[in-house]
Amino acid sequence: MQIILGFILSALIGYLSFRAGALNRSGALAAFITGGLIFGLGGLPWAVLLLTFFISSSVLSRVSGKRKSSLSEKFAKGSQRDHAQVLANGGLGALLVIAASLFPSREWSWIAYAGAMAAVNADTWATELGVLSPAAPRLITNGKIVERGTSGGITLFGYLAALAGAGLIGAAAALFTSTVPDLTLIEMCLLAGLLGCSFDSILGATVQAIYYCPQCEKETERHPLHGCGIPTERLRGWRWLNNDLVNLACSLGGAGVAILVWILFL
Repeated sequence: MQIILGFILSALIGYLSFRAGALNRSGALAAFITGGLIFGLGGLPWAVLLLTFFISSSVLSRVSGKRKSSLSEKFAKGSQRDHAQVLANGGLGALLVIAASLFPSREWSWIAYAGAMAAVNADTWATELGVLSPAAPRLITNGKIVERGTSGGITLFGYLAALAGAGLIGAAAALFTSTVPDLTLIEMCLLAGLLGCSFDSILGATVQAIYYCPQCEKETERHPLHGCGIPTERLRGWRWLNNDLVNLACSLGGAGVAILVWILFL
């Protein structure tokens, strides 16, 4: 019954998100599958973390939408999430909840899930709110000032937003975790979020595929066509490593940090 209810809830949320413009058709389908597994197999604790991420990130996308519209040429995709973005942020959670259902006595899957959600929420908050920073971003690898929206660009304001996003997930996870002290769990999520989104920025500054529009003379994540319709040329990075895979790496990084902290100290 819980699985059936989980998929019904997931279908409802996917439909409402599609109608609200937060997801496109493929994104709604992916959200239905991943959300159904997480809601149905994980129950309320797992659902709360996923909903905390999705609702907060969707709200922030709308709040910062006007400011980000001027930077749309930089990003590979718009504010409507597709299936690749949904799987990059929630796919690991779906695998972890399956592991938790197969090995219910093992707490590592829940800890990893909290770390993964903390990382993707931190990264999303940093991206959505970082554009509001009064200071220009600097490249995480060498400190060079770069244009807003540049992959790998960071600001203090963005990092504070990342900590807030990770802390929110930590606080939500603490409501359902009895074996780890609340403050310790929140601190673990803060660390997972900070390091996860930093890993995302490092990949964005070094090996993520970045392209160049010869007409607009701008760097962009868009390929094969820029927003102006002109084909883009690869400027640097690995051709296969797009922003969705970088976001997945962020999720994996956050889960790995949380597991490491749990093993070493808890």
